[in-house]
Amino acid sequence: MSGRQGMTASPHPVIALLLLASILLPLCAAIKMEEFKKCTDAAFCNRLLGTKDERYIVDPASVSVTGAKLSAKVLNKNNPDVSLTLTLTAYGSFLRMHVNEDASKGRFEVPGVLQKDLPQVESSWKKSKVAAAHTSLKLGKADVVLKYSPLQLSIDIAGKPAMIFNSRQMFNFEYLRQKKEGDPEGWWEETFKSHVDSKPRGPEAISFDLSFPGFSHVYGIPEHATSLSLAPTVDLAENTTSEPYRLYNLDVFEYTADSPFGLYGSIPIMWAHRLGATVGAFWLNAAEMFVDISKSDQGTATNWVAESGVLDLFFLLGPTPHQVSEQYALITGPSALPQYFALGYHQCRWNYRDEADVREVDANFDKFDIPYDVIWLDIEHTDGKRYFTWDQHLFPHPAQLQDDLASHGRRMVTIIDPHIKRDPSYYIYQEAEKAGYFVKDKDGKDFDGWCWPGSSSYLDMLNPAVRQWWAGQFALSKYKGSTPSLYVWNDMNEPSVFNGPEITMPKDNMHFGSVEHRDLHNQNGQLFHQATAMGLEERGRAVYGSDGDRPFVLSRAFFAGSQAIGPIWTGDNTADWDHLRVSLSMIMSIGLAGLPFNGADVGGFFGNVDAELQTRWNQLATFYPFFRGHGHLDTKRREPWLFGDDATRRIRDAIRQRYVLLPYIYTLFRHANTSGVPVMRPLWFDFPEEPAAFAIDDEFMLGPGLLAAPVLHEGAQERAVYLPGAGPWYDAQSGAMVKPDTQGALKLPVTMDDVPSYLRGGHILPLRERARRSTVAAKNDPYTLLVILDGKEQATGDLYLDDGSSFAYKRGLYAHRLFTYKDGVLSSAPLPGSPSRYTTDLYIERIIIVGLKHKAASYVAKHKETGETYTVQEGSVAQKAGIAQEALVVRKPDLPVASDWSLQLSITK
Repeated sequence: MSGRQGMTASPHPVIALLLLASILLPLCAAIKMEEFKKCTDAAFCNRLLGTKDERYIVDPASVSVTGAKLSAKVLNKNNPDVSLTLTLTAYGSFLRMHVNEDASKGRFEVPGVLQKDLPQVESSWKKSKVAAAHTSLKLGKADVVLKYSPLQLSIDIAGKPAMIFNSRQMFNFEYLRQKKEGDPEGWWEETFKSHVDSKPRGPEAISFDLSFPGFSHVYGIPEHATSLSLAPTVDLAENTTSEPYRLYNLDVFEYTADSPFGLYGSIPIMWAHRLGATVGAFWLNAAEMFVDISKSDQGTATNWVAESGVLDLFFLLGPTPHQVSEQYALITGPSALPQYFALGYHQCRWNYRDEADVREVDANFDKFDIPYDVIWLDIEHTDGKRYFTWDQHLFPHPAQLQDDLASHGRRMVTIIDPHIKRDPSYYIYQEAEKAGYFVKDKDGKDFDGWCWPGSSSYLDMLNPAVRQWWAGQFALSKYKGSTPSLYVWNDMNEPSVFNGPEITMPKDNMHFGSVEHRDLHNQNGQLFHQATAMGLEERGRAVYGSDGDRPFVLSRAFFAGSQAIGPIWTGDNTADWDHLRVSLSMIMSIGLAGLPFNGADVGGFFGNVDAELQTRWNQLATFYPFFRGHGHLDTKRREPWLFGDDATRRIRDAIRQRYVLLPYIYTLFRHANTSGVPVMRPLWFDFPEEPAAFAIDDEFMLGPGLLAAPVLHEGAQERAVYLPGAGPWYDAQSGAMVKPDTQGALKLPVTMDDVPSYLRGGHILPLRERARRSTVAAKNDPYTLLVILDGKEQATGDLYLDDGSSFAYKRGLYAHRLFTYKDGVLSSAPLPGSPSRYTTDLYIERIIIVGLKHKAASYVAKHKETGETYTVQEGSVAQKAGIAQEALVVRKPDLPVASDWSLQLSITK
């Protein structure tokens, strides 16, 4: 959901009710951009973005290189009293540049994001030389040079320039100082609309430029509804062509598709990719931030500015896309491994009215033979927006409702928002207020903001004691009416404050440790997300023992490191084709920022969706990492069976296809869990040497083996597709080889039944083909292996198996199988380095082979260990009527999925 603009101070209670009611009335017009700041409205951005400053130099006498660290003093030529400490640390595959004032100044440094074992991956410089004007260092294939006057850090990889810090002398570090009469406007106070922001610490912004020589494409710095390859905001003459990209978590009502304005989450990581190299830069800073981009024949130049904090900048050296993902995961952590059910289909709405409504929706999924795993309840299920409660008239038996859903393999999610209704009779408010757990205003009083319950207080999640207390609220004994099959949704956690500046919290509010809200704003929602997940973890251990239950908590706000907590979604989109299209680049951008478990509201949150758009959106969302249908209170109902028989059939097919792909998708999430690689990713991630793919954002790869080119335009009758690499590629529905032109281009006719997607030769995909009502109903079903051969008739793939719910995999209770097809032999073996302690009776009931050169009658399949033979028949890739039989199928080999075996496919004589 979304907050609304135009509210000011807390109104009289009667007026408050009218105001709150007006929020729930028919939809408003699109976002009012004047309610949100531009760079010129933010004093720190107006001061520093694009400003050149040659004052900063390195003191040569201070330079010291010891082991993995270089340390030096950075001086300000115009102010001898200013001295900054610079530390450059080598970590083998990435560098860290840290610049700060004296620690006694108390500048905020973001807690809890960096991996605790980061010091263990420090790596001594291979070579170092301290000279009169610079210091040169070597780390792997990277040559690093720190120039002294002016300050500049350059990084070459394999002999070619890759990143240069401060090549345009835009570094500026506003040191903390005493207030003086005549100080410039905006240093100590500024006003936006009717809101006054006091700044007791004065100006403390940081800016720098970072160039990527030879790179035409940069990506990342989510969240923005814009193209995947980020467009320039400044032209060659250094004239502004658009607003800079803003990173400031906000509740943006009905956001525009194609805008640099900030949205619900912020991850300040940027990727750059060119032929032969991929690199990245990550600034660990949670304050408001702006980024300018300019492009020329020489490459891409960027200019960054943040309102406060320190400079803590990581340079990711790549040089491949996979390695950049792995390097970022080493810094901030890989993605949490989700529960298996969480990858199924989720049905949500603001709001399912009551228990009868929930039961009817649940029954209709069975009636129309459509699988789903989770049904969601929005804010109206509570007693007056008091979270952890139930409206006793609408939901009198919530535990029974959850148990009934769980009895046929389904779960429920309820919303738990961060605003706490200021009601002395409400136990959550009562306990938190008594313990002093709320964020304070600038005068030291509990901050009073306006949100769904009306007058609200906001928990100070920077305080570890508050996070621990909050986690305890999810115990079954505390959250009355909850059961172990109930999971959680954190919305509005930017935080959204309807009467606050830009619909959020004032920056001069105070947190634990005398930290201003401006310092940690972009991390606020993540801390709330973390505490909620911690609560479900504690509940899981209490119910199931030490292996527990993996939490499922969806968050709207996010920051660097959120991937280690749980999924997010792209917020309050709109039911139109522009938002359908932009969802691809948004999801891929967030995935590149290390957060693979994300998705967009299917059908669009605002506005009514017609049958064509709803069908196309579900066909696309089959491949989203997170697949949830959702809609606003005032939209027409949009469950899958409400758009006519043809649409119902097509949506059913799309959702069923999701369940067929789940073993492959779950395996991709295991890779994200171990190495940080995104699940849904740009073509160039897997085809880094294909320049034609570098800007494509209307197609994507789902893992390495499946390319999707969904239909994204209303009334489309044809679809242009680019297929990278040498191939071969096969149609994912028929198994027929697809032959693009010499440039990789393909144009094909499409009907409403078509979902253009392609299988990449050389890969093996694990599937489950039996139609079931939920993942729980399918947990004992056998597997299918889809073997897609390359031009040498070879293929590899893998399958990850565990119990799908607990943390037992962390103590080795899992199986990770590697499948290989070569010289006519399909074999199964443990993935190197994986344990073999997980046992299961599950088996493989079908093997589909695409790309063999002879008819089925020419082959026989034989188990090499037992000698048993199996019939090879002609068949189709997809189990749908009317699909051409372009594949060969080995039926019922009944091979144990977690054991070693070899199957020989031989040509009969």
